[in-house]
Amino acid sequence: MNSNHTNLPPRAKSGGKGKKQPVPKKKKSPWKSFFKFVLIVLLIAVLAAAGYAGYLFVKGNQVIEKSGIDKPVAPGQSAKEKPLTVLLLGTDHRPETGTYLTDVVMVATMHPETNSSTLVSLPRDTLIELEGYKSSKLNAYYPRFKAAYNAAEKKEPGSGIPAEEEMKVMMSKYLGVNIDYVTVIDFQGFRDVVDTFGGVDVNVQYNMCHRDSVDGTDINLTVGPQKLDGKKALDYVRYRKSMNCSPKTKESNDFDRNARQSEVLHSLLDRMKSFGGVTKVGNALDAVSDNMTTDFEQQQIRDLLMTYYDIGKEEVKFMPITGEWRSPNVYINNDELDAARQALQDELAGKHNAQGTEADSKATP
Repeated sequence: MNSNHTNLPPRAKSGGKGKKQPVPKKKKSPWKSFFKFVLIVLLIAVLAAAGYAGYLFVKGNQVIEKSGIDKPVAPGQSAKEKPLTVLLLGTDHRPETGTYLTDVVMVATMHPETNSSTLVSLPRDTLIELEGYKSSKLNAYYPRFKAAYNAAEKKEPGSGIPAEEEMKVMMSKYLGVNIDYVTVIDFQGFRDVVDTFGGVDVNVQYNMCHRDSVDGTDINLTVGPQKLDGKKALDYVRYRKSMNCSPKTKESNDFDRNARQSEVLHSLLDRMKSFGGVTKVGNALDAVSDNMTTDFEQQQIRDLLMTYYDIGKEEVKFMPITGEWRSPNVYINNDELDAARQALQDELAGKHNAQGTEADSKATP
């Protein structure tokens, strides 16, 4: 699997004859950054250097065989010929906590003829009120479904349906599209990938301290440029507010957190592109496969790679849905939700429209 396309945004250029004009700084969407990370996780072999492609092709196949389901793709269902809808979940699962709250919930539609995608994201605290389901925060459903499935396996009252399948059914109903596949990536996978590439370089803008013995959180970062390992990089992007610390440190809003996520992801990309990073891609592939759950068939993953390996940022429409925070829930904007539903349906119909992403511009820091 070989490509010279990195899909990285081009560097801004300035200069020319006469007075130098300031180049306006383009706002980056945190959801765009996360989606790029998901693509990196799934397509990391494609982003590596050409000289390493032979090894990565073999290694990539090993990961595909370990991650994907060993069954054939149904006739007419290949990503090469059929538009697909994928549910992407990022959970807070770590060995020390055992929790499965979904901090990231996204739905992506992709069309092979237009080589394009529409990505909708929902706030983790969105209050879901849907017929057939008990009203709750969006991020609570996956662990609830998981507990019900585990109970059934122990011959106790439970659903007997995998949590991933339950999430597909619920989100299909909520967004009005049929979701074909689901991929779940956990915090441990993020930490392992960062450690594989030797950490990330960031500039911590202010001290961050948060300690919570209940979930094992122990964030203690000091201001200044530094290299962070996987654990501290996760602390850096997760930090919200100070707790059990003296003196208390400055609180962090969602815009601050999104900017830090983008900073970490760009640093990780730089390390992946370096020669030293290329030689570590195989280990990163192992880290990804060990911390990812998906119901993609092995061949379907290969079909995705072949079909969308060169998708550019211009062909991806990002629609993070916003809302109003009224503790403890987010009440989403219904107009934005309706627009997102329509955009997903349009993508599946081959009517990709990269314009009209007002929600995206509102959500950027």
